[in-house]
Amino acid sequence: MNDRLDPITAEIIRGNLVGITNEMKTNLMRTAYNQIIYEAQDFTVGLFDADGETVSIGLGLPMFVGGLSHAVKAMIEHFGVDGMHPGDVLLTNDGFLSGSHLNHIIVVLPVFAGGHVVAYSASMAHWADVGGVLGGTTHDIYSEGFQLPMVKIVKAGVEDRELLAIIELNVRFSNLALGDLRAQLAAVRTGETRVTELAARYGTDVLEAAFRAMFDASERRARAAVRAIPDGEYRATAEMDDDGVRVGQRVPIDVTVRIDGDRFIVDLSRMSPQVAGYYNSGAAAGISAVHVAFKALTSPTEGPVNAGSFRPAEVILPPGTVVSAERPAAMRWWMTYPMTLVDCIFRALAPAVPDLAIAGHHADIGVATAFGQDPLTGQLFVFVHAAQGGGWGARRDADGESATICINDGDTHNTPIEANEVKRSGLLAVRYALRPDSGGAGERRGGLGTTFEWQVETDMRFNSSVERTVMAPWGLEGGPRPCPTPSGAGRPMGGSPRWRAARRTPFPSPPGSRSSSRQAGVAASATP
Repeated sequence: MNDRLDPITAEIIRGNLVGITNEMKTNLMRTAYNQIIYEAQDFTVGLFDADGETVSIGLGLPMFVGGLSHAVKAMIEHFGVDGMHPGDVLLTNDGFLSGSHLNHIIVVLPVFAGGHVVAYSASMAHWADVGGVLGGTTHDIYSEGFQLPMVKIVKAGVEDRELLAIIELNVRFSNLALGDLRAQLAAVRTGETRVTELAARYGTDVLEAAFRAMFDASERRARAAVRAIPDGEYRATAEMDDDGVRVGQRVPIDVTVRIDGDRFIVDLSRMSPQVAGYYNSGAAAGISAVHVAFKALTSPTEGPVNAGSFRPAEVILPPGTVVSAERPAAMRWWMTYPMTLVDCIFRALAPAVPDLAIAGHHADIGVATAFGQDPLTGQLFVFVHAAQGGGWGARRDADGESATICINDGDTHNTPIEANEVKRSGLLAVRYALRPDSGGAGERRGGLGTTFEWQVETDMRFNSSVERTVMAPWGLEGGPRPCPTPSGAGRPMGGSPRWRAARRTPFPSPPGSRSSSRQAGVAASATP
């Protein structure tokens, strides 16, 4: 530790850093044009040290923590410290860096103080549209939208107008895209301003020493928690419904966890190879899923995380699996398999830490989309019903939570009905309710799922892509699985019962019809 850094100063700096990321988050949310950001909060912001390690991350999606850090590190390697200058802002949506789909736009600003880079201020946010096909199944990344390599959107304080024009031409809603980009720029510049103020107050050497002290303190707490888990090798498997292309062909999720003293080793070598459909995710997502489970099992109430929080977690992940996919794999619904990966880690460790593990949960984002043309304005609309809650698995001492966002989505919110209706998307909400008896039976029952029903006011096509519609979540200690139902499928109410087809392909919804989205609330229960 630096001689000038005492514990009180270190804690003051840590608190300031948390406050900075909270301010960044507020500024992004207040200035974004896209309701997936300002309502659903599908974004995160963060500060990273000169090596790209997470210093402070705004409360948001847990899966973004690793993805954003991976992207920052990749940019450091790509541009080199000598290739970055004050006033530069870096940009990418490369899904194979973030581990996720192309809608996640990453903005990174190198923060200079004392003549060198002391930190990076960054954000990752979900844009409403990035081009590509609307709805339906994609088979490769190229059909899913435009791809931005690692580029500089701002060079020494000057925006690259040509690059902005390319982005504008490749999206359906350029006002939303450029508005959200400006909001992200405002957020990272907020981080830059506040970090340079800290550096001026304490000096860069003290600030950088505080980063290291934070990492070390979090690591000590995490290793102590791992040592409390009995040593051994634990394994769990599951199967996903299919890959969105080969209907009915199960996709295996296979996890081995080894506890060795203060080491938490997760081996994903047996995971399914990447698939033909769009459920793949990149390695950053696979690693982030392990970190979500690790955090929940070791220090769920510790508070804000940093890079030290995950140092005891080691991940064995070969390339080319469904959670370490390589180009040109399709990744539009990237979050699906990593959520069951988290559940499998809980399942594997349930014999070792029965009081901490939970039974399987709905493990799906529950997104439904509709697209068409507004008959009054003639303009294209895309409606996104984001983050529908479902049921969580029971614990030994409590029933599962009902209508709750999936674990990997963290603080993502469901979009209020009023916000959806005011967007002139041609859909009128009819019913949003809990699904009675949709949790698994047992001494502690699983949480209940939800049903959302819309009245269609104009011609459109409706699409819902979900999991756990056949391979239901599991119970623990004798708790049974719920009966598999078309729990997440969108389909015309009172129409064809072929809900499986609706899961895969957008289907026409004429005016006067009704469409529904049922989130897999079926969360199995544990029986102590």
